[in-house]
Amino acid sequence: MKFEFATAARIIFGTGTIREVGPLAVEMGSSAFVITGSATKRAEPLLEQLNNSKIKYITFNVIGEPTTVIVKQAVEQARQSKPDLVIGFGGGSVLDTGKVVAAMMTNTGRLEEYLEVIGDGKPIKQKPLPYIAIPTTAGTGAEVTRNAVIGVSEHKVKVSMRSPLMLPRVALIDPELTHSMPPDLTASTGLDALTQLIEAYVSDRANPLMDGICREGIKRAGRSLRKACEDSDNRPAREDMSLASLFSGLALANAGLGAAHGFAGPLGGITSAPHGVICARFLPYVMQANVQALKTRQGNSPYLARYNEVTQLLTGRSTAQADDGITWVQKLCETLKIPSLAEFGLSERDFAEVVTKAQRSNSMKGNPIQLTEDELMQILKKAVSP
Repeated sequence: MKFEFATAARIIFGTGTIREVGPLAVEMGSSAFVITGSATKRAEPLLEQLNNSKIKYITFNVIGEPTTVIVKQAVEQARQSKPDLVIGFGGGSVLDTGKVVAAMMTNTGRLEEYLEVIGDGKPIKQKPLPYIAIPTTAGTGAEVTRNAVIGVSEHKVKVSMRSPLMLPRVALIDPELTHSMPPDLTASTGLDALTQLIEAYVSDRANPLMDGICREGIKRAGRSLRKACEDSDNRPAREDMSLASLFSGLALANAGLGAAHGFAGPLGGITSAPHGVICARFLPYVMQANVQALKTRQGNSPYLARYNEVTQLLTGRSTAQADDGITWVQKLCETLKIPSLAEFGLSERDFAEVVTKAQRSNSMKGNPIQLTEDELMQILKKAVSP
């Protein structure tokens, strides 16, 4: 057995930890490039800490999911301001943009040279600027991953910029920052985290270190996602989901994913559906297809036992089996009102292209069994159906 584990240089977790940002930033320099989401007002607790610590800063807003156009604008502004450090304060889109800005500040050339698929995949050679990643959602775990996902509008695709050097210097997770998330965002991001945890646990790159992290994350998401959606100020539920998100990012970075994310990549470039919604729509149908394929073609596969375990962690019932878990996830998605992908303009004319691109995705390589083209098509049809 051989595996590696890599993550942010430092992880700080806990309610109120946003108040530690000022002293952390002072250790890295005196000027910061701060990237936030569309509502800069939400970043006031961060900016207050920087002011108290006499850290100069300028802000940049990321509205929606990042594209090459948006990221280039951020890089250009950062190069003009010449900061000592970068801070990302927001959801996965913001945190990914921050990784790219920190890397491009110390590495020359055009952004496209470093992108996979549409670019050269040029390696990052120079250590990026110090980067502090502060999530305000509980879903992607982007604060502890080594890649940034960027949309390329002209190619209708999302691609990654990837390097171990892109791991943040500090990942600071304060569950209190997630209390303002509306129910629909809580649901989609939470289901993204759950998808990452389950897919990493049944991945062919699963390892003993990540197994424990995935089990704990699955259990916490199973008991708290619905509660967090129903009551935004449920402190224990918000803490559980922030931990589940963090653990899912660790899992993604160190154990890989599977077919649900294999579909999410190409669909993110074809449709406007949020990433978490796509993952939520695919999760139960990918679970169903994997379990059936394993039973049919690899009846003694240890992954079947893992799917049973996933179900037991989600339901709290020691005798529950994989099929019960599929039903549990389907009912959760219905309860949380996850919309059909048809609502985002995806139609049958797109199916062949989606399946072809999904088969080539990196995430698909981690799936516990190779699914046939027909099996992938059936998953897609179910995910798009109302």
